[in-house]
Amino acid sequence: MTVALPSLAFAGIGLMGLSMCRRLLAAGYPLTVWNRSPDKCAPLVAAGAQQVATPAELCQAADLVLLCLADTAVVREVVFGAAGIVEGARGGQLLVDFSSLEPAATRAMAAELEARTGMRWLDTPVSGGTPGAEAGTLAIMAGGRAEDLQRVRPVLAHLGQRVTHMGAVGAGQVTKVCNQMIVACNALVIAEVVALAEQAGVDASLIAEALAGGFADSKPLQILAPQMAESRFEPVKWHVRTLLKDLDTAVKLSREQGRATPMSGLAAQLMRLHASQGNLARDPATLVQLYREEHP
Repeated sequence: MTVALPSLAFAGIGLMGLSMCRRLLAAGYPLTVWNRSPDKCAPLVAAGAQQVATPAELCQAADLVLLCLADTAVVREVVFGAAGIVEGARGGQLLVDFSSLEPAATRAMAAELEARTGMRWLDTPVSGGTPGAEAGTLAIMAGGRAEDLQRVRPVLAHLGQRVTHMGAVGAGQVTKVCNQMIVACNALVIAEVVALAEQAGVDASLIAEALAGGFADSKPLQILAPQMAESRFEPVKWHVRTLLKDLDTAVKLSREQGRATPMSGLAAQLMRLHASQGNLARDPATLVQLYREEHP
């Protein structure tokens, strides 16, 4: 007997969302999409998705409503704003949020949505960038009820190579903050390394190859160091603004917990400096320019 696939709805057709939706369509899921800029949905509509005009309409036929949005404020607006998800949501539906948000705000929004509509919330932020989204190899860190996560695991299997249940709602977001602290600090020190190697007369394009498999190796090193050495900043695969937003979340979380995170605090300041020089929407590989300008 063939089991019908759950009907999916997706809000946020950006760099990540587009690739994730393509994979879900290819897997045969019925998919409804919405985006603040409607034209970004065109490739998905051409591939068989249905498009709606408001977030509330996403809930009409969906079992699961998936989000991949820019930040906490945008998620709050899409869920609770005019014609938001809260106006169409009902008990039995699940909201699955791939966005990277503030953990406390996630817990508050999840409680409000369930109290008002019966719709429950899973925070499932991802790591792996657009290559991971395209290949279905994302790392997914989940917060929420175990039975809710179990229900969506077959869908997540098309998007990620690994799904880890980290605890109650908000735990996925805490884990993503930890992930981004490591990624952002790594990106900044890789930029220092490339610029220093160049200044010292070493071919920086060989750094990633030279360190591969050693103790300093990492995915950020293998991706960013060659881009930085070659000044290859296009096409943009992710954004400086994303790392800045997540570092700010890390600093806020550390204050809430009464903990010191001095490395991430400094990284936030350096990222903000770089962003202020017209780099918010540019690729983090451009961070090397911070150090090249300081050491001409």
